[in-house]
Amino acid sequence: MSGTTIPAFAPPDPAIVEADVARALAEDIGDGDATAALLPDRAGRARLLCKEPAVVCGRPWFDACHRALDPQVRIDWQVAEGQRVEAGTVLAVLHGRARALVTAERTSLNFMQTLSGTATATAAHVETVRGTGTRILDTRKTLPGLRHAQKYAVRVGGGHNHRIGLFDAVMLKENHVRAFGSVAGAIRAARAARPELPLVVEVETLDELREALAEGCDRVLIDDFDPGMRREAVAIARGAPFAGRIPLEVSGGVEFDGLPAIAADGVDFISIGGLTKHVRAIDLSLKLG
Repeated sequence: MSGTTIPAFAPPDPAIVEADVARALAEDIGDGDATAALLPDRAGRARLLCKEPAVVCGRPWFDACHRALDPQVRIDWQVAEGQRVEAGTVLAVLHGRARALVTAERTSLNFMQTLSGTATATAAHVETVRGTGTRILDTRKTLPGLRHAQKYAVRVGGGHNHRIGLFDAVMLKENHVRAFGSVAGAIRAARAARPELPLVVEVETLDELREALAEGCDRVLIDDFDPGMRREAVAIARGAPFAGRIPLEVSGGVEFDGLPAIAADGVDFISIGGLTKHVRAIDLSLKLG
């Protein structure tokens, strides 16, 4: 993982970070850290060490964990959020009360390891399609309670966010289309009810694709199309009379090794639930002394 280019990304909402941290610390500490209470409450020092190549992510949550228990703690970061680092890199040096450093250790590492894992996986996917014009999207397949944090980590890794939840976009899928009798009928109902929201339409056949493109929407999701159907879908969406006005998203059955071929077909987006669902935490440790 060479290079130090850091993608631009929107910062997390401080209120969400604070709420995430308060919930996690309450879960871990309960009515007090029985083991840390055995330590003398004196000044301490700790190093945050990354033990494998990674994209660093989660600093706001890490900082908030430690500052919640020791408002005077000093955290000297040696790397930037979103920076690629190699194994053995010291990410930060902390100076604070020894008890607070130990008590905050696991919760702060849980955030940092999980979010760095998501950012690292996203960066690998983004790199695979670099130069093609295809963008990598996340999904709603996130860890319960950590959706905003994980979607932030996707941005840090250079990816893009799909809808946050069920409230900020209309996404018509198979069951919605069946309920209204057709793709066009579902689109018309959605536009009439929530015209202010983005409209994404999932299609399962080329005929449904033509119907969605003709009726109009903000994006069409081609779900589980085989390579031949996918290429034909791109040709239809790019050709007359649609002329590429509505972008195409690929979803379903996407494997990492298959990303270059999918991107080469000319789709606009590839959405991948595994970025946030199949999380492998980055190996980090916090060492006192």
